[in-house]
This record gives sequence, structure tokens and C-alpha cells, in this order.
Amino acid sequence: MATHKTVEPKRKQSFVCSWVPSLIFLSTLFFIGSALLLTDYKEVDIGFIQHPIEVTKSKICEKEECIPDGTETLPRGIVTRTSDLEMRPLWGPPKKKKSKSPMNLLAIAVGIKQKKNVNEIVKKFQLTDFAIMLFHYDGNVDGWRDLEWSSSAVHVSAVNQTKWWFAKRFLHPDIVAAYDYIFLWDEDLGVEHFHVGRYLSIIKEEGLQISQPAIDADKSEVHYTLTARKTNSTLHRRAVNLHGPGYKCFENSMDPPCTGFVEMMAPVFSRESWRCAWHMIQNDLVHAWGLDFLLGYCVQGNRTENIGVVDSQYLIHSGIPSLGGSGDGKTNDAEIDRLASMTTTVDGFDGRTSVRIASLNKFKNRWGNAVREDECWVDPFHQPS
Repeated sequence: MATHKTVEPKRKQSFVCSWVPSLIFLSTLFFIGSALLLTDYKEVDIGFIQHPIEVTKSKICEKEECIPDGTETLPRGIVTRTSDLEMRPLWGPPKKKKSKSPMNLLAIAVGIKQKKNVNEIVKKFQLTDFAIMLFHYDGNVDGWRDLEWSSSAVHVSAVNQTKWWFAKRFLHPDIVAAYDYIFLWDEDLGVEHFHVGRYLSIIKEEGLQISQPAIDADKSEVHYTLTARKTNSTLHRRAVNLHGPGYKCFENSMDPPCTGFVEMMAPVFSRESWRCAWHMIQNDLVHAWGLDFLLGYCVQGNRTENIGVVDSQYLIHSGIPSLGGSGDGKTNDAEIDRLASMTTTVDGFDGRTSVRIASLNKFKNRWGNAVREDECWVDPFHQPS
């Protein structure tokens, strides 16, 4: 009996000792598993004591959009990616906020000689729905102060610079991200037959990402058949020109300027299309010749559907030469076609036209070089022969 009694406790001790390591191991696994589940928290609460643990990047952080370059050391909540053109009071209490912030932008390159006409243009745009920005290419800003809307507009002055020079430097996509549509217009447009509310309604309903009001061909210079107003029509997206001068456009033509095309005197861009078009504007080229033929690459989808000309809200284009230069501004399709085919010769033209041709030639060469050098680029509009 004594022997039996001395063996039994040893068996129990052996049994307990054999399970203690297993229990410790399982407890350790449980603890580690719980800690992994709590990686999104900076502290783990065990009993009444908080023990700090190392924080790892959560899956939520990995899915978020990358922060802008140069801001990696900042907390994300302080990073402001975009801005707008709304002015803020420098002193005194903040002004009472408008019923709604401007949702669109009208930007015009202006000279004081066209002050009366520009005033008529701006008055067509409701200041509650539009931010107004004037690019003064003649340096005269004070001459506009007597207009009632002038103090609400943003004025930028740089002598002898074009609309596209200003747009590249002051209409960065992140600056105009608050606006649904950007109207980038010339100063010599007649707006007697234009209503901006109806225009916006049409382009939104039709899904036009790049558009322009039609041009009254009876009272205006019209460079391309596509931009001429069609009577008894709301809008059109293509033109047919079988017998007239300039580009021949057929019923099945798929390329600009027969379809997917607007001119540069009164383009209207959606926020998304402007982000793309801004990147195409060249820093050192002051004119947009050549850019108009490639704007179709900046619409989301089919350029033959998402670019159009609105007929029911149309303009009169005076074609007044700005920034000096000679000529009456009358240049027909055939002349434009001839100039566009040139590659190097600019002699024999006035200075203004020579600069335009030089800009066109450089842009065409750069596009061609970019296409050849980018081995990954695929032309979405290429039609295999």
C-alpha cells in the first residue's frame, strides 16, 4: 500500500507538468493572434493596464489614394489638393456666403479696346453661378474698375501674352477643380443669341465634354464648316463638306475637323477634359494651332459623340486681331488648310501669322516625336487599313 501511495502523486505531477508547456504555448498563440487583430489600434487594453504595441499600416491605409508628392511627412487631413478662385476678405468679418458657390468659370483674354464687348459677354453669365477671370494682355487693369462686376472678378495682367499662355499658368486643373465647366473665350464674341443657362442644360443632357456655341456664318468669319450654325437644329457633331473649299468631309468621316472638333475662340471644357487639355498646352508656344485637332484625345470615350457644336445658342465672331499684327482677320478654310500643311516656311506673312505657323509646326513635330518615343501608347482612334 505504501508503494502504491508514493507512485500516485508522481503520476499526477507528471500529468500536470506535461500539459503546462502546452497551455503556455496555446496562451501565447492566443495573445499573438489577438494583437494582430488589433494592429489598427495604438494600444491594447489588458485588464486595467494599457500596453503600447507597434503600429503597422492597415489595409484601409493601403487602399486609400496616394498622397501628393512632397507631402508624405504631413498628416493627410492637413493636405489640401485643390483650390478655387473665390476671394477671401482681408479684414473685418467674413462676408455672408452666397446661396451657392460658383460652379463654373468664365476666363477671357482682354484688352481695354474691347471693354464694351467684354462687358456684354460677362453680363450673360450669372455671377452666382460663375467665377469670372480676366487675362489682361495690354496691362490695363485699372480701366475696368468702373464695371459693377469688376471687383468680383480675378484680374491677371501680363503684357502681350495670349489666352493659352495665361491658361497654362493660371488655370491648373487643381486650381479650377471646383468648377464643372471652364469657358475659355476670346474677347470679340457677340452674345446676342446666347443664353448660358440653356447652353449648360443642352451640353449636360447630351453628355458633351468639349463643346462650343455655333458661329453665325452670315455675320462671322468661319474657318471650318463644322463650327458654322445649322438652322432649325439644337446641336450637331459632324459636318459634310463635299464641294466647298478647305477640308473635304464625307458622311463617314471620323477625323477632325469633320467630327470631334471645336475651334479655339470659344471652347467649353468639362472639368475632366480640361485636366487632360491643360497638359497638352505647351509652355513655350503661345498659340493653340494644332491643339484643336487633338482635343478629341481628352474626352472620356468616343470623340464623335462627346464633342459637339450647339446651334440653338450661337455667337457672332468678329475676328478682331489682338496683340498687334495686321490683317482683317479673314482667313477661310482653304487658307488655313494651306498654312497647316506647311512645315518650315513662315516668310511672307505678317509677324502675327508667322508666330502662329511656327507654333503649329513645333506642336506637330512634338506630337509626332511623342508618339514615336512612347512605346506603350496606343492610339484609341487608329483605324486599321
